Amino acid sequence: MAGLAAARELRREGHAVTVLEQSGDVGGQWLYDPRLDLADPLGGEEPVKVHSSIYASLRLISARENMGFTDFQFAPKDDDGRDQRRFPGHREVYLYLKDFCDTFGLMEFVRLNTRVLRVAMQQQPTSRCRQWAVRSVDLAKVETEEVFDAVVVANGHYSQPRVPSIQGMEAWSGRQMHSHSYRTPEPFRGEVVVVVGSGESGKDVAMEVRKVAKEVHLVAQSMKEVTPGLAKVLAKHGASLHVQLHLARLCEDGRAVFGDGSSVVADTVIYCTGYDYSFPFLDTAGAVTVDDNRVGPLFEHVFPPSLAPSLSFIGIPIKVFAPWFFEAQAKWVAQVLSGRRTLPPEEEMLRSVEEWYRSREIAGVPKKYTHDVSLFDITYMDEFGDKYCDFPRVERWNQELLVASYINMVENLETFRDAYQDTDSIRKGVEAWQLAAQHIQVNQAASVGAQIQSLGLPEQAHMEPSTPRTPQ
Repeated sequence: MAGLAAARELRREGHAVTVLEQSGDVGGQWLYDPRLDLADPLGGEEPVKVHSSIYASLRLISARENMGFTDFQFAPKDDDGRDQRRFPGHREVYLYLKDFCDTFGLMEFVRLNTRVLRVAMQQQPTSRCRQWAVRSVDLAKVETEEVFDAVVVANGHYSQPRVPSIQGMEAWSGRQMHSHSYRTPEPFRGEVVVVVGSGESGKDVAMEVRKVAKEVHLVAQSMKEVTPGLAKVLAKHGASLHVQLHLARLCEDGRAVFGDGSSVVADTVIYCTGYDYSFPFLDTAGAVTVDDNRVGPLFEHVFPPSLAPSLSFIGIPIKVFAPWFFEAQAKWVAQVLSGRRTLPPEEEMLRSVEEWYRSREIAGVPKKYTHDVSLFDITYMDEFGDKYCDFPRVERWNQELLVASYINMVENLETFRDAYQDTDSIRKGVEAWQLAAQHIQVNQAASVGAQIQSLGLPEQAHMEPSTPRTPQ
């Protein structure tokens, strides 16, 4: 998603673009992959062999109206097989991204089945301009090295599992895995399963596995994580679903011991404990590091001051409107690279990063949440768009919808995706959004048709191929 946003904005600004994509299609996380790395179910190796962490039943927790590019809404489509629900399944997001690629002619710039092995500064002591050597490998295991003027890193951050250290986990005889390797509940039929982590994926997995398992124990850090919606689920399914506080240790006899001293003999532990930023291919000689999930230093979460503007990152912040915010970041990067906008001096960018770190520390925010810019306070996102790329602000109804959806999820965990009531302002905003989407679709179809007719070319050949200069 972030890579496609970058590719489109870079092309719009006139840059030659090459997108290096390790999978067999676009979509990133949204390209569902049923494969599992059975040799490494905890995802301890870096990089992981299977990129996607999507499970088969996954549906959005954000309304589709809160997603989408500014000029390409994530509107329901009437085509056969499309999911028109407000909270669709993962395949609908993948198809939306495919539609985006087709509409803006991006596929010709994407090199599929190409894994990046190394990105490093090119040694050119006589040149004023920094360049980057990018080494990649294709399915035939043929390695290629190319030189680019700039590199945009947009590889996502939901692939490399974060696994906690639990006393006794190395010697425990049962099955242990990260939710990265969870796809369907069937392998856990009749088992006693411990799910560590009560975030959104942890609750999703626990509620789904409960349907086939003997019993499921969902481990939370505190009772504050037991929302009213989760409490309703527990009251309804208390015979098979239980909440425990803290997983204290795992014993060789198969027991999982919880914080209050109680225990169960478990068959499987599933860690739904999040993901780490990971850039195993990137060699910046220490200029950019990952420390307790803080990627830095990055000016505005995008540019490393000492390597800007030739190196940038798109999609680092979490709890943002996506891909809306990625589009804003990409527009800024593209305009900086073209010279339409300039960055502050390196020292000023570093001071800004340090001030951000200090403000987070004063607010008591752990380092690992450095890039959490807060979805419910859109001040940062709006100010970013105003300051760096003249980007439209989040509309009031859109923010109201986001908050209403979240409250409904907190109160009604099992039903929030299908049972909701819009306020008048949300309903009017959605109606205007749908009309705008229809208008844009008609204009885009007419524009593409006019280009094809004027050039006298078949549909897939209406853009000139580019020279690779700016990879993602």
